[in-house]
Amino acid sequence: MGFWYGQGCGLGTEPAGKESPGVSDQAQLLLLRFPEKLHFFLEAFIACRKNVAIAISSLEAFGMMINLSFGQRGTEGIFLLNLPLLLLLCRKGTLLINNLFSIAAAILMGTSELAKTFEVIILSRVVMGIFAGLASNVVPMFLGEMSPKNLRGAIGVVPQLFITIGILAAQILGLNSILGNAKGEAVAQDLSVGCTGEDFSQLTRCDLAAGWPVLLGLTGIPSLIQLLTLPLFPESPRYLLIQKGDEEQARRALQRLRGWQDVEEEIQEMYQENRSEKEEGQFSVLSLFTFRGLRWQLISIIVMMAGQQLSGVNGVFYYADRIFESAGVHSSSIQYVTVSIGAINVVMTLLAVFIVESLGRRILLLAGFVLCSASCALLTLALNLQSTVSWMSYLSILCVIAYIIGHALGPSPIPAVMITEMFLQSSRPAAFMVGGSVHWLSNFTVGLVFLYMEAGLGPYSFLIFCAICIATTLYIFFIVPETKNKTFMEINRIMAKRNKVEVQESKELKDSYPLSRQEEKKSLSSSEM
Repeated sequence: MGFWYGQGCGLGTEPAGKESPGVSDQAQLLLLRFPEKLHFFLEAFIACRKNVAIAISSLEAFGMMINLSFGQRGTEGIFLLNLPLLLLLCRKGTLLINNLFSIAAAILMGTSELAKTFEVIILSRVVMGIFAGLASNVVPMFLGEMSPKNLRGAIGVVPQLFITIGILAAQILGLNSILGNAKGEAVAQDLSVGCTGEDFSQLTRCDLAAGWPVLLGLTGIPSLIQLLTLPLFPESPRYLLIQKGDEEQARRALQRLRGWQDVEEEIQEMYQENRSEKEEGQFSVLSLFTFRGLRWQLISIIVMMAGQQLSGVNGVFYYADRIFESAGVHSSSIQYVTVSIGAINVVMTLLAVFIVESLGRRILLLAGFVLCSASCALLTLALNLQSTVSWMSYLSILCVIAYIIGHALGPSPIPAVMITEMFLQSSRPAAFMVGGSVHWLSNFTVGLVFLYMEAGLGPYSFLIFCAICIATTLYIFFIVPETKNKTFMEINRIMAKRNKVEVQESKELKDSYPLSRQEEKKSLSSSEM
């Protein structure tokens, strides 16, 4: 089977005996080059509407505001909709409803140029941000709960893989020779002295036809495909058994996902988890912050999610063009260099899928953050010296590539996997709310302050990112445990020791959880004999 998430190109197959639904919670990054491609449209339209000249700096600020609305609404979407939808509609139902946000936003973006109004663009970004906030939390949770322990890490990295594929698709389709064109460029540049209503009428009819509305409108297609195909998928077995108490449905879902009939061991492990959490009940965000037994898990996901964004990844991605231009790459070639960087990102994330179960989560996180910190430090040096040392421009490009490799291997895909693994069923939705909110708030912060950091500090702004990478590396080294090939209960016991709380032992739990229906039948048949 295959399905796509509207924030990207998510695609997967489910051969017999395996579950590998490929998903992408963010590949709506077809909007990656969004402000740049709309400059001409915005400049021409606003100038004609107000009959005034538009300064380039004001236009860039406006484009940044549109970008920031995405992250802010993503955070609000997490806070307002995530937990209620998960509790009312389950994992699959939440994703189905969420697709409507993406489809609506795609329609708004695709028709924005036809409507000749930039307000539609802002509104669509708000709606898409809500979609992004929900999808980026529910997708990894859904996959993690369906996955067997020996494949949980690899399947957990798949969403990030399709995010990178979505980014690459955005970069390719956004090339000037494909859909990234804006035919009103020449006319827009002539509007520095304003224009009359008659001029604008002619301009809108003939000169502002562009490919970018099609580019943005395409983002609704993956969500439409998912809306039609997701009902064919089984619900999360853990949700069905632990939260709904429906063992029969959970058993059928597991048998369908695994491809064999004997799933008793996993059913019993779910009962064990259910029994261990009965006293606490379903966690809210507030109770998550006040419960001592989850203290270090909560701190860990906050540190990892903040480190993921504050390490400078968006500073590198959103403004990579400036870095390449300052490194001496010709302006006409920058877009192709950016596409090659996107391809490297895809390849390295794909590599992470194959090595995460052999090397483990900790190794990839540590190696990734170390490589990112070293790249930021060297990039600062290279950008400072490139005016005096000619080959430093090439070093700066290598630093960007090394940074992307490091981030793609660990900091980018692994934190979401760790949230799934470090929390049990009752606390996992609230944990994803916290982790997702930290993610989007950090994303928002970088997008808000990076231009000002760059203006004030120049190349030294990357030293701040370097320091954050080092601090995150130290925390992971001393605090975060390895979780590969462990059940949720085994990971819970490891963290319980760090939190200095007691957890019931396996034998006590085994004596206290109910027999499954299959075991009841065996018991009855033996007693009859």
